[in-house]
Amino acid sequence: MNSPSSPTMRRFMHSHSDVCIVGNGAIAKTTALAFAQAGQSVTLLCPASAPASAVKPVEPSWDVRVYALNHTAHQLLSSLKVWGALDADRVAPVDAMQVNGDGAQAGGLGFDAYGAHVGTLAWIVEDRNLGQALDAALKFAQNVNVVQGRASRLEWANDCAIVHLDGGDSITCALVVGADGAQSWVRGQCDIGLDYRSYGQRGVVSNFACEKPHHGAAHQWFTGSDGIVALLPLPGERVSLVWSAPDALADTLMSEPADALAARLAAYCHDKLGKLTPLQPELVRAFPLTLMRPHAMVAPRVALVGDAAHVVHPMAGHGMNLGFADVAQLVKTIAEREAQRGIGDERVLARYARARKEDVLLMQLATDGLARLFGADLEPLRVVRNLGLNLLDKLPALKRKMIAHALGHQ
Repeated sequence: MNSPSSPTMRRFMHSHSDVCIVGNGAIAKTTALAFAQAGQSVTLLCPASAPASAVKPVEPSWDVRVYALNHTAHQLLSSLKVWGALDADRVAPVDAMQVNGDGAQAGGLGFDAYGAHVGTLAWIVEDRNLGQALDAALKFAQNVNVVQGRASRLEWANDCAIVHLDGGDSITCALVVGADGAQSWVRGQCDIGLDYRSYGQRGVVSNFACEKPHHGAAHQWFTGSDGIVALLPLPGERVSLVWSAPDALADTLMSEPADALAARLAAYCHDKLGKLTPLQPELVRAFPLTLMRPHAMVAPRVALVGDAAHVVHPMAGHGMNLGFADVAQLVKTIAEREAQRGIGDERVLARYARARKEDVLLMQLATDGLARLFGADLEPLRVVRNLGLNLLDKLPALKRKMIAHALGHQ
């Protein structure tokens, strides 16, 4: 594979591959590795990145962007030899999860690995740790050509698609995969319609040391008017915060020092985790929360994966998992196609879209429905939703189905 700085990458005028993947994140890199392992030639088109600093900190900080990866993600990354390349000391298993309602009569719902008959429910992985493992795997991948550049136009011919780049270069391929995020350029080139709604919230993220051990448990609080607070376990006595806060509250949280944020969290978690201390007071970030439903996951010789195909509320932490499931299904569907059909065949891509429709729709409905239900600050609704949590906690068969879906088990 050519390295990003090799002269051959900068001088190419026209290249051909089976698959051209547009994107630079974890989903794009995983897609490239998965197709290469399946025997396809791959071009990974990503924007030029800033050179990495030659000086590395003695003790790297904890990334505020983390993912709760489920068993589908674990299986896919393991098959690509990526999971074993992660820094295991910075991966935290989630052995239990406690969901808490709001108000004086707060309901509760608990899950644990023992009850789900699995070793662990999920794994908390930092974005940086995952990215480094994927980059390491790409360096040794066969049939993957990494091209740094900016796409300017997507063109279709009778038997191929052509991705034109700024400067006159182009990439011809049988299939284009849009793995370029919520603002997908590939999706825009295909004129795929989009339903969009802002939640009027931002996800405020930061990391804290906790006074008491978390025992591998994740905690989530539906607070009503203050949004949804989630604390995820990190290795050691550390936790990662994801607070889905209404915009006005998010402004306040971002303007306050991290110590004030920790004090606010004490109202929810002090009895479970004790005092929280900011790991890096300067690292508090926020990102807008939206629901995005593209009208299609495929177009002629184009397939969308990850946030290019769907964006959901982060309350369950499954946006990334949906993307990994997209990748696994797309590669599987293409591998199982009839011999006479190419990898960009319309019927083959339609099968991929059908196979992913139910899983994506269920996650969209679940996260959006819960966000609406628990975001309403009305006492009758508060009573009903807390009763619902308590009732669900006492229905083991339904709980098992919910857990199986969250784990990625079909």
